[in-house]
Amino acid sequence: MSDFNDTVINEFRSNNGTVTTAGFGDNLVLLHSIGAKSGETRINPVLGIPDSGGWLVIGSAAGSPRNPAWVHNLRANPRIDVEVPGADEVRTVSMEVSEIPDEEWDGNWKKFTDKSQGFVEYTKSAQGRRFPIFRLTPA
Repeated sequence: MSDFNDTVINEFRSNNGTVTTAGFGDNLVLLHSIGAKSGETRINPVLGIPDSGGWLVIGSAAGSPRNPAWVHNLRANPRIDVEVPGADEVRTVSMEVSEIPDEEWDGNWKKFTDKSQGFVEYTKSAQGRRFPIFRLTPA
């Protein structure tokens, strides 16, 4: 895990899910994906948009032409734990993961671009890659 991610994860856990580093605020969740090959748990801080009692997350990888590793892991192991911000503490919730189907992608993509125009900027370096969007629903 990178030093940057370590910093974000530690701040998230220390401040009830609020992260001032890079201006994330209370917009992050911590995915505990399970390595598709290794079976080891990996923790990734990602933007989380509340969605009907769950969350939406996007595999933008800051505009990389390749999906982040956690996307492959979610596809292989779609039941994970997620740390989410809480009023008094960070909560860990078991979630079922489903990838947003093509017919729902545009509407959900708009939720991310409304949250941050940075996602539109990411498309410029992604070499045509469409970022996968996942719905996390409490298990």
